[in-house]
Amino acid sequence: MRTASGTIIKGIGGFYYVDTGSEIIECRARGKFRKTHELPMVGDRVEVEVGEENTGSVVKILPRRNFLVRPSVANIDVLVAVSAAATPEPDYLLADKLLVVAEHRNIEAIVCINKTDLVSAEETEKFLSAYRRAGYKAIAVCAERGSGTDELFSLIDGKTAAFAGLSGVGKSSLLSLITGRDLAVGGVSKIERGKHTTRHVELIPAGSGYIFDTPGFSRLELEDIRAEELRMLFPEMARLEGQCRFRGCNHVAEPGCAVLAAVESGEIAESRLKSYKEIFDVLKNIKEWELK
Repeated sequence: MRTASGTIIKGIGGFYYVDTGSEIIECRARGKFRKTHELPMVGDRVEVEVGEENTGSVVKILPRRNFLVRPSVANIDVLVAVSAAATPEPDYLLADKLLVVAEHRNIEAIVCINKTDLVSAEETEKFLSAYRRAGYKAIAVCAERGSGTDELFSLIDGKTAAFAGLSGVGKSSLLSLITGRDLAVGGVSKIERGKHTTRHVELIPAGSGYIFDTPGFSRLELEDIRAEELRMLFPEMARLEGQCRFRGCNHVAEPGCAVLAAVESGEIAESRLKSYKEIFDVLKNIKEWELK
């Protein structure tokens, strides 16, 4: 029996595959984790005990920098929120929800728009501008032509990155280009939503970092976020905190609101305010006992 430490790069059927840097060890989780209700996640740094035939047990989960519940992943360095310029149409609300989750979990976020060959440069710039004004890195790519992917890779190399967005926006195509691995790509249905092709969570080596390959990143929930916290999770609004006429302004329709004035002047994109209001309306109706 020997001990080792490494990163869980895949979890499937109750087995965890731990990359120690020199080998990959197939492990089960010790029974004690069921008692604590803390199960290992892909991305976790763990300690393992290794027995015969290079199989072992996860005996300790090292402290996490961050984690998500659905999908169940840990220690994300950067979240890439991917939208399509067309087919399907850009979903500003989903992109903004992803960014809110990233802010709440203290994860760096990058905004990426794919399929830019299908629209004009002006339409692409309109999308990018909304997020650049908010302070995010926002880039245009075209997986079909291979343009922009080098810039995207330079932003995530050496990090553990997760790509999130609706099915059909081209995540699998981008991941295939970046990792050099032929990942399955689902077609786009009549309602312009791609078919899910990934069935388990996995970390794929990419340069000197990793990329999460996982289903479910279009369905991230706004877990344990209170309505009154939301304004601080929109960076461009957080920068104006304290400048409204009323303390604790919710930036919805209050007089003397600095955020509404910034939208009027073009400093903040109208699409961002619209998303903020829609998310706020949902969160304000969640009871305290319903929060996780």
